[in-house]
Amino acid sequence: MSNVFPLPQPVRFASGVAARDAWPLDPAVVHLNHGSFGAVLTEVGEYQDALRRESDRNPVGWYPRVAERVREARGAIAGFVGATADDTVFVPNASAAATVVFNSLRLEAGDEILVTDHGYGAITMGARRLAARFGARLRTLEIPLAATDPEILELFRTAITPHTRLIVVDQITSPTARTFPTREITDLAHTRGVRVLVDGAHAPGLVADAVAVGGGDWWFGNLHKWPGAPRGSALLVTRAADRDELWPLIDSWGANEPYPGRFDSQGTMDATSYLASPLAVEAIEREYGWVRTRQTMAELADAGARLIGDAMASMVSGEAVADVAAPVPSMRLVRLPDGLGLHREDADDLRMQMYDELGVETAFTSFRGIGYFRLSVHLYTTTDDFQAFVDKCVPSILRKAESRRIGAA
Repeated sequence: MSNVFPLPQPVRFASGVAARDAWPLDPAVVHLNHGSFGAVLTEVGEYQDALRRESDRNPVGWYPRVAERVREARGAIAGFVGATADDTVFVPNASAAATVVFNSLRLEAGDEILVTDHGYGAITMGARRLAARFGARLRTLEIPLAATDPEILELFRTAITPHTRLIVVDQITSPTARTFPTREITDLAHTRGVRVLVDGAHAPGLVADAVAVGGGDWWFGNLHKWPGAPRGSALLVTRAADRDELWPLIDSWGANEPYPGRFDSQGTMDATSYLASPLAVEAIEREYGWVRTRQTMAELADAGARLIGDAMASMVSGEAVADVAAPVPSMRLVRLPDGLGLHREDADDLRMQMYDELGVETAFTSFRGIGYFRLSVHLYTTTDDFQAFVDKCVPSILRKAESRRIGAA
C-alpha cells in the first residue's frame, strides 16, 4: 500500500460547530473506539440532565406519568430503525434484549441453538445458558472472515438440522466488523421451521431501516453506539405471534398490559436515557444528515485503515487491512503482529495498555487466534487521531510483539 492518498477534512456541522466540539470528549485522549461504548452528544447529555433534574424536583409528578413519555419516545424513534411503535420497546442494552427473548423460550432436550464464531460473547453466553436450562445443545457455525453473502447462506443451509430450533446471528459482527445477510438467513430458517434472533447491536445509524433490512423473528439494537444517545438505551422489535410471552427484566405496574405497553413502566428505573434518545437521532439528521454521516464515516474509516495499515504492514503476515467481504461504514480491521491478540483476554489487555500507557482509546479483537486492531470512527474523528495512533501505538505494539517473540524463543 502507498501512504499517499487524500485525507478527509475535519467535519463541520450545519450550525458551524466542529463535529469534534459536539461531543464532550477529553481532548487529552485519542478516541478511536466509538464502537465499544459510544459517545453521547453534548446537547443530548444536557437534555438528559435536565430530565433528571425534573424528575428529582417532582418525583410524584414524574413517575406516575413516565410510562406515557416512554411511549411517546418509542413512537418518535421506531421509524429510525424501520419499525413501528407498536412493535418496539425500549430496553437498557442489547444484552438485556437478548435476555428478554431467551427468558421467553422453551426448548426440549436434544434441541439445538445455532450461533456463529463471529457472535458477541455476552449474547453467546446467554444462548448457552438457555440451552443448558433445557438440556439442549449450543452449536457454533464457523464462518470465514472473507466469506461472501452467498457463501454464508450456503453454510447456514448446511448447518441447519432437524434439531435446530433457534439461530442467533449478528447483523453487524462486533469482533469482525462486517455485515451478515440476516434477512436471507431468516427466510432460509423459516423454510426449515427455525426461528431467528438478529443481534443488531451496531445496526442503528449504520444501516438505514435496520429492522426492515435485518429480518428475524426478533431484532434488537443499541442506540448508545452510533446514534450518540445516552448509554442504557436500546430497542427490541418483534412482530412474533407469541410476543406476549416477552416480559421486562423488572416486574412492575405495567405487567398486566400486553406487549409493548408492559415495557414502558419500570418502577423507579431512570428512563431519561430512553426519553433523550430521539433527540440524538434528530440532532445528527439536523446537523449533518444520516445518509451523509454513513458516507463520511466510511471515508474516515477507509483513510484510517490505510494510514495505520501502511504503518503496520512490515510487522504483519499477509495483508495489513483485513478483507471482511462486507464491511460496515464505520469500522475496519487492521492486523496485529504475530503473537499479539491471540485470544479475547489478550486483546482486552492490549486495549487497556494503550489507554493507560499512551492515552489512546482503542479496541483490539481476536478471531481464530489472529489479533486485530478494530478501528471505529464517528464524525468527531480526524486524521490527526489516526496519525496519533501511528506515532504512539505502533512503536509500542512493535515492542510488545518483539518482546513476546523473544520470550517465546
